Amino acid sequence: MPRTTIPSLGLAALIALTVPVAAQEPVAIRVAAEAKEPARESALVSTEWLEKNLDAQRLRIVEVSVEPGQYERGHIPGAQNVAWHSDLVETVTRDIAGPEKFAALLRRLGIDRDTTVVLYGDNNNWFAAWGAWVLAQYGLVDNVKLLDGGRKKWEAEKRPLDTRTPEVAASTFQAAPASPALRARFADVLAVARRERDEQILDIRSPDEFSGKVIAPAGVQELAIRAGHIPGSVNVPWAKAVNPDGTIKSTAELKALYAAAGIDGSKPIITSCRIGERSSHSWFVLSRILGYPVRNYDGSWTEYGNAVGVPVVNLAGTVWGGK
Repeated sequence: MPRTTIPSLGLAALIALTVPVAAQEPVAIRVAAEAKEPARESALVSTEWLEKNLDAQRLRIVEVSVEPGQYERGHIPGAQNVAWHSDLVETVTRDIAGPEKFAALLRRLGIDRDTTVVLYGDNNNWFAAWGAWVLAQYGLVDNVKLLDGGRKKWEAEKRPLDTRTPEVAASTFQAAPASPALRARFADVLAVARRERDEQILDIRSPDEFSGKVIAPAGVQELAIRAGHIPGSVNVPWAKAVNPDGTIKSTAELKALYAAAGIDGSKPIITSCRIGERSSHSWFVLSRILGYPVRNYDGSWTEYGNAVGVPVVNLAGTVWGGK
């Protein structure tokens, strides 16, 4: 069967290197694409579209939220709940879910390779984008969408919520090993930091984290020994890609935002944050909407900031939490 063309050419090229053609079959449900922004329309669905298509047979809606209890207090009708910290990862080793665990999850969710999957969550789809990144590594790309605006927009528009857990027929999903093409490792970012590789690192943490003023956001456990950032990286906080209503900014606005930091897709990009979750949101925006070649570094500052003998930039002059 011919392979579906993925609008994000950078992402498609990376996936095609390692994912079998059989894992890239056409999807049954298509969202109408507007000529002005086809990649955006392939990556996102609107709240209006989703409410009209809640009963579509080849559609699965999945919530991946940050705060516990969001799903239980009310979710989009038909949505199923996925916990990023237990369902999408290996709970003993620090890794994404392996093929067996991932396949079992998707079978439970009733997802096959011809299913259209709409992911959404709280905090402007922060962890929903993490889910999209994990799914992409297993070849689920063009049929995986984010709900533009996530829970925030759905609730603000007073669209229906449900507290019942839907019953879905299990799928027969099978998973090959995850593709390494969308994931950066410690050795990759160290090579960039040492100027041994001509790639760009986009650090999407807050300016205070990037400068080294703080190691982690307020109220979040500090998991690194040193504060600062990887040499050569540039800082564009992930939330700058989002409008006040939670929707992702226009293609033109996104291009201008990243171009101001020297990111224009002409070089391979590595996104990084603290543990790789916020950076998956920027990975989604850059790869799925702008079509740039991007890998996400889920080791991020928790791994790099704890490594021995690596170069670090600390603009705030802090060491061990003090001056």
